[in-house]
Amino acid sequence: MSSVVIKLGSSVVANDDGTVRFDVLQRICDDVALLHGRGYEPIIVTSGAIARGLGVMQIAPGQRPKAIDELQAASAIGQGKLYRVYDELLQERGVPSAQVLLTFFDMSARTHYLNVRHTLAKLLEWRVVPVINENDTTTTDEISFGDNDFLAAQVAILVGAERLLLLTNTDGVFTADPRTHPSAELVSRIERLEELEALQITEAASVLGSGGMRSKVVAAEMATAAGIPTVIANGQLAGTISGAVSGEEIGTTFLARADRVSSFKLWLKYAKPARGRVSVDAGAARALRDGGTSLLPVGVVDVSGDFEAGDAIEVTCGDEQVGKGISSYSSEEMRRARGLKSVEVRELLPLVSDEAVHRDYFVLS
Repeated sequence: MSSVVIKLGSSVVANDDGTVRFDVLQRICDDVALLHGRGYEPIIVTSGAIARGLGVMQIAPGQRPKAIDELQAASAIGQGKLYRVYDELLQERGVPSAQVLLTFFDMSARTHYLNVRHTLAKLLEWRVVPVINENDTTTTDEISFGDNDFLAAQVAILVGAERLLLLTNTDGVFTADPRTHPSAELVSRIERLEELEALQITEAASVLGSGGMRSKVVAAEMATAAGIPTVIANGQLAGTISGAVSGEEIGTTFLARADRVSSFKLWLKYAKPARGRVSVDAGAARALRDGGTSLLPVGVVDVSGDFEAGDAIEVTCGDEQVGKGISSYSSEEMRRARGLKSVEVRELLPLVSDEAVHRDYFVLS
């Protein structure tokens, strides 16, 4: 069976005053039930818990709080109420659902990441529609998924989805922000990410959202690198989901990349937080970029941060980001071994690997 991940932004789920858009969610659940009946495995990734909580508390539109404890409290109020809407609408259509709350740490820790995959696989095997949201009550503003766009991409990669739909309140990606440039045109298809360089991608979000088009474009980059075509489209319009799944030209479609990247390297690049940084010389940077080699201690010129073996570290050359990898050394060992040849490292640190970062555990920026 084929999985389809459907991400609903806050602007799709809730009005500016935080009340639920029942007419929109009814249409969406109609489409989800239709897909489910056709043998697809739909997965909903929803935003809107904070918006719903603010609505319950009658906090005026445009007054979204910034303090993390207020946002977490709003999420705690809205989370259950929002899921109940999905559960009841899907149940009316004969489709069972399950609430799944995830945090950044569930994706950044490899064992948690794999546990999430197993749980979702079992729910899909049981023909249950997962309704996924970020657990905003325990997250922080520094560690979040950007209105769940990144979360949706990670979920799509986890389950090997056939398609990722990022539904928002705009028709797709435009050549410029249509709110300030009336002549902006919709881009119906993006075959190569280099095409985005000519576009003015905005970070502006809706009144009650935290994302913006930029986070959706990055999410599309993540998914297409895993071979998953992605559509950014208007979720407030009827027929968007069924049309996009059927391959109709709706919104902006990002074509899947032919040179697929492994799910591990995508996890490393986008989900695993870096705990430190090493600076390398030009020769090492060139070998990493062009030769696909491992990073040896001899190429390391500087070490910053406090990390352990197994932590992710950024690799830089001067002011340029080279990539990210899993360190074979602790920061203390890296400082002792930097600039040394392999034979010297073996004498100084006989129990560590020859490679500071193995090529299998490294991804270019």
